[in-house]
Amino acid sequence: MESVKKYFKTLTDEQLRQFAMLDELYHEWNAKINVISRKDIDNLYEHHVLHSLAIAKAANFRAGTEILDFGTGGGFPGVPLAILFPECRFKLIDGTGKKIHVAQEVAAAIGLKNCRAEHLRGEDERGRFDFVVSRAVMPLPDLVKIVRKNISKKQQNATPNGIICLKGGNLEAEVQPFRNIVEVTPVSNWFEEEWFKEKNVVYLPL
Repeated sequence: MESVKKYFKTLTDEQLRQFAMLDELYHEWNAKINVISRKDIDNLYEHHVLHSLAIAKAANFRAGTEILDFGTGGGFPGVPLAILFPECRFKLIDGTGKKIHVAQEVAAAIGLKNCRAEHLRGEDERGRFDFVVSRAVMPLPDLVKIVRKNISKKQQNATPNGIICLKGGNLEAEVQPFRNIVEVTPVSNWFEEEWFKEKNVVYLPL
């Protein structure tokens, strides 16, 4: 939790309460349904919550922004972002029902009013959103094919509508088709912890 407070210094008491509750909730649910690797659950705040919040360093969503979390698993990056941006609306989808169940239960337990989670494949999502966010779900060209239909034409943010995803490793081949417009920013630009060294935020306006 301290790693979140270190980089996000203006959190309200309600946001601090919600972030603090995640530890017990994810430990509890992970014992029943494996949404985070058993070896990694003790790194929840750094590897999952703070990693999710790197998206907030790349784009500051205005009130009323609609965001789709594609392939959310147990709620990342959607749940931490929904806590951080209470005036925005988040829809979390995943093709695995039991993972979505965890996201639903966590969101309900912490009182997240701006976040709904649904068992749905990306191909079947028909809604329109300002941004699609995801965490290493699939290669960028494949993601673009599926979610292009879901990006709204109406602009309401300083950052143009598009995809913002969290990815690690060498992305050269993956971003090649979009080389003139894609932006790849190392997460280590914002967070100094060693674990973020190979991690990136990839932004693609659509």
